[in-house]
Amino acid sequence: MNTTTTGEAGALEARRDFYRRIDPDNLAPLWEQLHSLVTRTPASQCRPVHWDYRKIRPYLDEAGRLITAEEAVRRVLILENPGLRGQAAATTSLYAGLQMILPGEIAPPHRHTQAAIRLILEGEGAYTSVDGEKTFMERGDFIITPAWHWHEHGNEGAAPMVWLDGLDVPMVAMLDASFAEHAADLPAPIPARRGGESKARFGSNLLPVDYQAPSPSSPLFKYPYAETLAALRAIAAGNPPDACHGHKLRYANPLDGGYPMPTMGAFIQLLPGGFGTAPYRCTAGTVFAVIDGEVEVAIGEQRFTARPNDVFVVPSWAEHRITAGKDDAVIFSFSDRPVQEILGLWREQRSA
Repeated sequence: MNTTTTGEAGALEARRDFYRRIDPDNLAPLWEQLHSLVTRTPASQCRPVHWDYRKIRPYLDEAGRLITAEEAVRRVLILENPGLRGQAAATTSLYAGLQMILPGEIAPPHRHTQAAIRLILEGEGAYTSVDGEKTFMERGDFIITPAWHWHEHGNEGAAPMVWLDGLDVPMVAMLDASFAEHAADLPAPIPARRGGESKARFGSNLLPVDYQAPSPSSPLFKYPYAETLAALRAIAAGNPPDACHGHKLRYANPLDGGYPMPTMGAFIQLLPGGFGTAPYRCTAGTVFAVIDGEVEVAIGEQRFTARPNDVFVVPSWAEHRITAGKDDAVIFSFSDRPVQEILGLWREQRSA
Protein backbone atom coordinates (compact mmCIF):
# COMPACT_ATOMS: atom_id res chain seq x y z
CA MET A 1 0.00 0.00 0.00
CA ASN A 2 1.42 3.39 -1.02
CA THR A 3 1.16 5.74 1.95
CA THR A 4 2.85 8.72 0.25
CA THR A 5 0.52 11.70 0.41
CA THR A 6 0.02 14.17 -2.36
CA GLY A 7 1.94 16.76 -0.36
CA GLU A 8 4.88 14.41 0.22
CA ALA A 9 4.99 13.46 -3.46
CA GLY A 10 5.07 17.10 -4.38
CA ALA A 11 7.92 17.79 -1.95
CA LEU A 12 9.95 14.88 -3.36
CA GLU A 13 9.45 16.08 -6.92
CA ALA A 14 10.47 19.61 -5.90
CA ARG A 15 13.67 18.23 -4.45
CA ARG A 16 14.45 16.20 -7.58
CA ASP A 17 13.84 19.26 -9.71
CA PHE A 18 16.20 21.25 -7.46
CA TYR A 19 18.91 18.60 -7.82
CA ARG A 20 18.57 18.64 -11.62
CA ARG A 21 18.90 22.42 -11.76
CA ILE A 22 22.00 22.65 -9.57
CA ASP A 23 23.79 19.75 -11.28
CA PRO A 24 25.05 21.75 -14.31
CA ASP A 25 26.78 24.10 -11.86
CA ASN A 26 28.67 21.14 -10.32
CA LEU A 27 26.69 21.18 -7.09
CA ALA A 28 25.18 18.28 -5.16
CA PRO A 29 23.15 17.99 -1.94
CA LEU A 30 25.20 16.69 0.98
CA TRP A 31 22.10 15.40 2.75
CA GLU A 32 21.67 12.74 0.05
CA GLN A 33 25.21 11.39 0.64
CA LEU A 34 26.10 12.18 4.23
CA HIS A 35 25.43 8.63 5.47
CA SER A 36 27.90 7.16 2.95
CA LEU A 37 30.56 9.85 3.42
CA VAL A 38 30.66 9.96 7.21
CA THR A 39 30.28 6.30 8.20
CA ARG A 40 29.97 4.93 11.72
CA THR A 41 32.92 2.59 11.09
CA PRO A 42 35.39 2.27 8.16
CA ALA A 43 33.63 1.17 4.98
CA SER A 44 36.62 0.33 2.79
CA GLN A 45 36.36 -1.43 -0.55
CA CYS A 46 39.60 -3.19 0.38
CA ARG A 47 39.06 -6.93 0.94
CA PRO A 48 40.99 -9.64 2.75
CA VAL A 49 43.21 -11.43 0.23
CA HIS A 50 45.95 -14.07 0.28
CA TRP A 51 48.62 -14.58 -2.38
CA ASP A 52 50.12 -18.09 -2.29
CA TYR A 53 53.78 -17.67 -3.28
CA ARG A 54 54.05 -21.25 -4.55
CA LYS A 55 51.22 -20.58 -6.98
CA ILE A 56 52.34 -17.19 -8.29
CA ARG A 57 56.13 -17.76 -8.34
CA PRO A 58 56.01 -19.44 -11.81
CA TYR A 59 54.41 -16.28 -13.22
CA LEU A 60 57.55 -14.37 -12.25
CA ASP A 61 59.67 -16.87 -14.19
CA GLU A 62 57.40 -16.41 -17.19
CA ALA A 63 57.66 -12.62 -16.89
CA GLY A 64 61.45 -13.04 -16.84
CA ARG A 65 61.27 -14.76 -20.23
CA LEU A 66 58.87 -12.20 -21.69
CA ILE A 67 60.56 -8.92 -20.78
CA THR A 68 63.98 -7.75 -19.61
CA ALA A 69 64.55 -5.61 -16.54
CA GLU A 70 65.83 -2.82 -18.81
CA GLU A 71 62.70 -2.90 -20.99
CA ALA A 72 60.35 -3.05 -18.02
CA VAL A 73 62.35 -0.52 -15.94
CA ARG A 74 61.12 -2.64 -13.02
CA ARG A 75 59.91 -6.22 -13.62
CA VAL A 76 57.08 -6.38 -11.11
CA LEU A 77 53.78 -8.21 -10.79
CA ILE A 78 51.34 -5.94 -8.96
CA LEU A 79 49.45 -7.54 -6.06
CA GLU A 80 46.00 -6.07 -6.71
CA ASN A 81 43.37 -6.22 -4.02
CA PRO A 82 40.20 -7.84 -5.46
CA GLY A 83 38.11 -4.95 -4.13
CA LEU A 84 40.39 -2.38 -5.79
CA ARG A 85 41.13 -3.91 -9.20
CA GLY A 86 42.57 -1.54 -11.76
CA GLN A 87 43.91 0.81 -9.09
CA ALA A 88 47.33 -0.86 -8.53
CA ALA A 89 46.49 -0.99 -4.84
CA ALA A 90 46.89 -3.66 -2.17
CA THR A 91 45.06 -1.50 0.37
CA THR A 92 43.25 1.80 -0.11
CA SER A 93 46.48 3.75 0.49
CA LEU A 94 49.29 1.30 -0.34
CA TYR A 95 50.72 -0.53 -3.33
CA ALA A 96 52.41 -3.95 -3.20
CA GLY A 97 54.16 -6.01 -5.85
CA LEU A 98 56.64 -8.83 -6.39
CA GLN A 99 59.81 -7.78 -8.21
CA MET A 100 62.31 -10.15 -9.82
CA ILE A 101 65.77 -9.42 -11.19
CA LEU A 102 67.71 -12.10 -13.05
CA PRO A 103 71.46 -12.82 -12.88
CA GLY A 104 73.46 -10.19 -14.72
CA GLU A 105 70.57 -7.75 -15.03
CA ILE A 106 70.51 -4.13 -13.92
CA ALA A 107 67.27 -2.26 -13.34
CA PRO A 108 68.28 1.28 -14.40
CA PRO A 109 68.35 4.22 -11.98
CA HIS A 110 65.33 6.40 -11.40
CA ARG A 111 63.77 8.40 -8.60
CA HIS A 112 60.23 9.38 -7.67
CA THR A 113 58.23 11.08 -4.98
CA GLN A 114 56.74 7.74 -3.94
CA ALA A 115 58.67 6.12 -1.06
CA ALA A 116 59.44 2.40 -1.28
CA ILE A 117 60.19 -0.49 1.00
CA ARG A 118 61.51 -3.95 0.10
CA LEU A 119 61.30 -7.24 1.93
CA ILE A 120 63.73 -9.72 0.38
CA LEU A 121 62.05 -13.08 -0.25
CA GLU A 122 64.44 -15.14 -2.33
CA GLY A 123 67.99 -15.26 -3.66
CA GLU A 124 71.40 -13.79 -2.90
CA GLY A 125 74.05 -11.77 -4.70
CA ALA A 126 71.74 -8.93 -5.77
CA TYR A 127 71.97 -5.36 -4.58
CA THR A 128 70.08 -2.11 -4.43
CA SER A 129 71.92 1.16 -4.76
CA VAL A 130 70.55 4.32 -3.12
CA ASP A 131 72.27 7.60 -4.01
CA GLY A 132 75.34 5.62 -5.04
CA GLU A 133 75.58 3.39 -1.96
CA LYS A 134 75.46 -0.25 -3.01
CA THR A 135 73.77 -2.53 -0.49
CA PHE A 136 73.68 -6.30 -1.01
CA MET A 137 70.43 -7.97 -0.03
CA GLU A 138 69.70 -11.22 1.79
CA ARG A 139 66.46 -13.02 2.50
CA GLY A 140 64.41 -11.34 5.22
CA ASP A 141 66.26 -8.01 4.98
CA PHE A 142 64.16 -4.85 5.16
CA ILE A 143 65.38 -2.26 2.63
CA ILE A 144 64.09 1.29 2.19
CA THR A 145 64.23 3.77 -0.66
CA PRO A 146 63.15 7.18 0.63
CA ALA A 147 61.18 9.51 -1.63
CA TRP A 148 63.14 11.32 -4.36
CA HIS A 149 66.37 9.34 -3.93
CA TRP A 150 68.09 7.88 -6.99
CA HIS A 151 68.11 4.08 -6.86
CA GLU A 152 68.85 1.10 -9.06
CA HIS A 153 69.02 -2.67 -8.63
CA GLY A 154 71.41 -5.29 -9.97
CA ASN A 155 72.01 -9.00 -9.65
CA GLU A 156 75.60 -10.22 -9.47
CA GLY A 157 74.54 -13.65 -8.22
CA ALA A 158 73.78 -16.90 -10.02
CA ALA A 159 70.02 -17.13 -9.37
CA PRO A 160 66.97 -14.87 -9.59
CA MET A 161 66.34 -12.42 -6.75
CA VAL A 162 62.75 -11.75 -5.66
CA TRP A 163 61.41 -9.21 -3.18
CA LEU A 164 58.17 -7.69 -2.01
CA ASP A 165 57.81 -4.03 -2.94
CA GLY A 166 55.66 -1.70 -0.86
CA LEU A 167 55.01 1.89 -1.97
CA ASP A 168 52.70 4.75 -1.03
CA VAL A 169 51.56 5.09 -4.67
CA PRO A 170 47.80 5.48 -3.97
CA MET A 171 48.49 8.01 -1.22
CA VAL A 172 50.73 10.14 -3.43
CA ALA A 173 48.21 9.88 -6.28
CA MET A 174 45.41 11.05 -3.98
CA LEU A 175 47.51 14.14 -3.16
CA ASP A 176 48.40 14.73 -6.86
CA ALA A 177 52.07 14.83 -5.88
CA SER A 178 53.68 12.33 -8.26
CA PHE A 179 56.99 13.26 -9.90
CA ALA A 180 59.63 10.99 -11.44
CA GLU A 181 62.99 11.17 -13.20
CA HIS A 182 64.83 8.43 -15.07
CA ALA A 183 68.40 7.58 -16.03
CA ALA A 184 68.32 9.86 -19.07
CA ASP A 185 67.57 12.80 -16.76
CA LEU A 186 70.77 12.35 -14.76
CA PRO A 187 73.15 15.27 -15.43
CA ALA A 188 76.13 13.10 -14.45
CA PRO A 189 76.75 9.62 -13.05
CA ILE A 190 75.90 9.22 -9.37
CA PRO A 191 79.16 9.14 -7.35
CA ALA A 192 79.73 5.68 -5.90
CA ARG A 193 79.77 5.36 -2.12
CA ARG A 194 81.27 2.54 -0.11
CA GLY A 195 78.78 -0.20 0.75
CA GLY A 196 77.72 -0.19 4.39
CA GLU A 197 78.51 3.49 4.83
CA SER A 198 75.01 4.35 6.06
CA LYS A 199 75.25 1.53 8.62
CA ALA A 200 78.57 2.86 9.88
CA ARG A 201 77.36 6.44 10.12
CA PHE A 202 73.88 5.90 11.55
CA GLY A 203 73.42 2.31 12.71
CA SER A 204 75.67 2.15 15.80
CA ASN A 205 74.06 4.70 18.13
CA LEU A 206 76.38 7.27 16.57
CA LEU A 207 75.88 10.20 14.19
CA PRO A 208 78.30 12.30 12.15
CA VAL A 209 79.16 15.44 14.09
CA ASP A 210 76.93 18.41 13.17
CA TYR A 211 74.65 16.10 11.15
CA GLN A 212 71.43 17.68 9.89
CA ALA A 213 68.86 15.28 8.46
CA PRO A 214 68.06 16.16 4.83
CA SER A 215 64.68 14.39 4.94
CA PRO A 216 62.28 12.87 7.51
CA SER A 217 63.19 9.36 6.32
CA SER A 218 65.69 7.03 7.95
CA PRO A 219 69.29 7.42 6.70
CA LEU A 220 69.68 3.64 7.08
CA PHE A 221 68.88 1.83 3.83
CA LYS A 222 69.18 -1.75 5.13
CA TYR A 223 67.87 -3.42 8.29
CA PRO A 224 69.47 -6.91 8.23
CA TYR A 225 67.16 -9.81 9.05
CA ALA A 226 69.87 -11.63 11.03
CA GLU A 227 70.00 -8.74 13.51
CA THR A 228 66.22 -8.35 13.60
CA LEU A 229 65.65 -12.06 14.27
CA ALA A 230 68.26 -12.05 17.03
CA ALA A 231 66.46 -9.14 18.71
CA LEU A 232 63.09 -10.90 18.49
CA ARG A 233 64.47 -14.13 19.93
CA ALA A 234 66.21 -12.32 22.79
CA ILE A 235 62.92 -10.61 23.72
CA ALA A 236 60.92 -13.82 23.37
CA ALA A 237 63.36 -15.70 25.62
CA GLY A 238 62.53 -13.61 28.67
CA ASN A 239 59.05 -12.21 28.13
CA PRO A 240 55.52 -13.55 27.63
CA PRO A 241 53.95 -12.81 24.23
CA ASP A 242 51.47 -9.96 23.87
CA ALA A 243 47.97 -11.39 23.55
CA CYS A 244 47.25 -9.67 20.22
CA HIS A 245 50.73 -9.47 18.65
CA GLY A 246 53.02 -12.12 20.09
CA HIS A 247 56.47 -10.50 20.18
CA LYS A 248 56.25 -7.50 17.84
CA LEU A 249 58.69 -4.69 17.05
CA ARG A 250 58.55 -1.76 14.66
CA TYR A 251 61.45 -0.70 12.47
CA ALA A 252 62.74 2.70 13.59
CA ASN A 253 64.53 5.75 12.24
CA PRO A 254 67.78 5.90 14.28
CA LEU A 255 67.72 9.72 14.23
CA ASP A 256 64.49 10.20 16.18
CA GLY A 257 63.00 6.79 16.96
CA GLY A 258 60.14 7.44 14.54
CA TYR A 259 59.09 5.36 11.57
CA PRO A 260 61.64 4.73 8.78
CA MET A 261 59.53 6.84 6.41
CA PRO A 262 56.76 9.35 7.11
CA THR A 263 54.11 7.59 5.01
CA MET A 264 54.71 3.92 5.85
CA GLY A 265 55.41 1.98 9.00
CA ALA A 266 57.05 -1.45 8.95
CA PHE A 267 56.82 -4.13 11.61
CA ILE A 268 58.19 -7.57 12.47
CA GLN A 269 56.66 -10.10 14.85
CA LEU A 270 57.48 -13.52 16.21
CA LEU A 271 54.67 -15.89 17.18
CA PRO A 272 55.86 -18.84 19.31
CA GLY A 273 54.95 -22.26 17.96
CA GLY A 274 51.27 -22.99 18.68
CA PHE A 275 50.54 -19.44 19.86
CA GLY A 276 47.36 -17.81 18.60
CA THR A 277 46.66 -14.09 18.83
CA ALA A 278 43.51 -12.73 20.43
CA PRO A 279 41.06 -11.01 18.04
CA TYR A 280 42.39 -7.61 17.03
CA ARG A 281 41.59 -4.82 14.62
CA CYS A 282 42.89 -1.35 13.78
CA THR A 283 42.27 1.36 11.22
CA ALA A 284 45.51 0.76 9.31
CA GLY A 285 44.92 -1.55 6.35
CA THR A 286 48.00 -3.79 6.50
CA VAL A 287 50.06 -5.93 4.11
CA PHE A 288 51.65 -8.99 5.77
CA ALA A 289 54.35 -11.35 4.48
CA VAL A 290 55.44 -14.58 6.17
CA ILE A 291 59.21 -14.92 6.48
CA ASP A 292 59.53 -18.12 8.52
CA GLY A 293 57.09 -20.74 9.75
CA GLU A 294 53.45 -21.30 8.92
CA VAL A 295 50.36 -19.50 10.22
CA GLU A 296 46.62 -19.96 10.16
CA VAL A 297 44.91 -16.64 9.44
CA ALA A 298 41.30 -15.76 10.22
CA ILE A 299 39.97 -12.43 8.87
CA GLY A 300 36.28 -12.15 9.59
CA GLU A 301 34.80 -15.29 8.05
CA GLN A 302 37.77 -15.92 5.77
CA ARG A 303 40.34 -18.61 6.66
CA PHE A 304 43.62 -19.62 5.00
CA THR A 305 47.09 -21.00 5.70
CA ALA A 306 50.04 -18.71 4.94
CA ARG A 307 53.51 -20.13 4.40
CA PRO A 308 56.97 -18.59 3.81
CA ASN A 309 56.88 -15.78 1.20
CA ASP A 310 53.06 -15.73 1.13
CA VAL A 311 51.51 -12.27 1.27
CA PHE A 312 48.11 -11.32 2.69
CA VAL A 313 46.10 -8.18 3.41
CA VAL A 314 44.00 -7.28 6.45
CA PRO A 315 41.70 -4.34 5.59
CA SER A 316 41.02 -1.43 7.91
CA TRP A 317 38.94 -2.36 10.97
CA ALA A 318 38.76 -6.05 9.98
CA GLU A 319 38.94 -8.28 13.04
CA HIS A 320 41.61 -10.93 12.60
CA ARG A 321 43.54 -13.67 14.40
CA ILE A 322 46.86 -15.29 13.48
CA THR A 323 47.94 -18.68 14.86
CA ALA A 324 51.42 -20.13 14.46
CA GLY A 325 51.91 -23.76 13.49
CA LYS A 326 54.03 -26.13 15.57
CA ASP A 327 57.16 -24.03 14.92
CA ASP A 328 57.81 -20.35 15.60
CA ALA A 329 56.57 -18.01 12.88
CA VAL A 330 58.06 -14.66 11.86
CA ILE A 331 55.86 -12.19 9.97
CA PHE A 332 56.72 -8.85 8.37
CA SER A 333 54.07 -6.18 7.77
CA PHE A 334 53.68 -2.60 6.60
CA SER A 335 50.87 -0.06 6.79
CA ASP A 336 49.97 3.64 6.65
CA ARG A 337 49.88 3.90 10.45
CA PRO A 338 52.41 6.81 10.59
CA VAL A 339 50.09 9.03 8.55
CA GLN A 340 47.05 8.04 10.59
CA GLU A 341 48.88 8.77 13.85
CA ILE A 342 50.01 12.21 12.69
CA LEU A 343 46.45 13.05 11.64
CA GLY A 344 44.95 11.71 14.87
CA LEU A 345 42.96 9.04 13.02
CA TRP A 346 44.58 5.78 14.11
CA ARG A 347 42.71 3.58 16.57
CA GLU A 348 42.73 -0.08 17.59
CA GLN A 349 40.48 -2.56 19.35
CA ARG A 350 41.97 -5.40 21.36
CA SER A 351 39.74 -8.28 22.39
CA ALA A 352 40.30 -10.30 25.54
